[in-house]
Amino acid sequence: MLPPAPTPASWHTRQVIVIVAPGQGSQTPGFLAPWLELPGASEHLQAISDGVGIDLAAHGTTSDSDTIRDTRVAQPLIVAAGLLTLAALFEGGRRDKVGGIAGHSVGEVTAAAGAGILSETDAVSFVRERGRAMADAAALEPTGMSAVIGGDETALLERLAELGLQAANFNGGGQIVVAGALPALDALAENPVAGTRVIPLQVAGAFHTRYMQPAVAGLEFFAAGLEKHDPTLPIWTNRDGAQIKSGDHFVELMVGQVSSPVRWDLTMASLAAAGVTGIVELAPAGALVGLAKRGLKGVPSVAVKTPDDLAAAYALIDGTA
Repeated sequence: MLPPAPTPASWHTRQVIVIVAPGQGSQTPGFLAPWLELPGASEHLQAISDGVGIDLAAHGTTSDSDTIRDTRVAQPLIVAAGLLTLAALFEGGRRDKVGGIAGHSVGEVTAAAGAGILSETDAVSFVRERGRAMADAAALEPTGMSAVIGGDETALLERLAELGLQAANFNGGGQIVVAGALPALDALAENPVAGTRVIPLQVAGAFHTRYMQPAVAGLEFFAAGLEKHDPTLPIWTNRDGAQIKSGDHFVELMVGQVSSPVRWDLTMASLAAAGVTGIVELAPAGALVGLAKRGLKGVPSVAVKTPDDLAAAYALIDGTA
């Protein structure tokens, strides 16, 4: 006799908690200070610092906003914060309770380490090279990025084409980050598309656009020498939101992502299709939880900004929230 078919009510009892790792721009001065009070965290961060040749403890505790905006510093700093958070979250066997992981922009490097695609050492080495390559590309021409909130997407894309700008991040929830030459960004801010609000971002270049193409070749060469493994946690790509089951393919997409748009809107759509029941955002947290509240309405979320937020994250992962 066959067992009864599952009912919709039973489907909703399955827990799918997804860890999300934020991208560049989420860092703020001093945000790492409370993390270094956790047992073993200072030693963990020192190992990461040694791997990238940057004093991340200083940058995460005492450096000012201009210093940590530098792409060479910002990217390793964000990945280091994510790795420290993952180490705390996965204590007590909680990794086995997690339903998947995804990262936004440089957060994909954190996600690759969390999913077991790259060792932590290789992830740190990759982000060091990524930060250097993107900073060098950004230095070739003055460029920047702005967030555009609201309005009609088709009308916005038409306006971007007129100005020579590109959509760099499709973040969902009515937010698109655009990028390109600074005069063109100024023109968009002065004459925005009807119904939109334009917010300049504190980043050092037009990431995820054609301006980053010079960074790709060197990263491809570097990535070829890394040891990749197939993911041991479900992982979704920024390229089109698809779940990727090959470690080699994920790293290939991660390299190409440097000069192609981040489709976080499609990533969230895939998480919804996978039946996500909770979101936990790694430090420096807040941005992706904010997007999830608009793009994944009704899904509980926890932004782990400091160790004080770990208890709420544990409760969500353990199913006791």
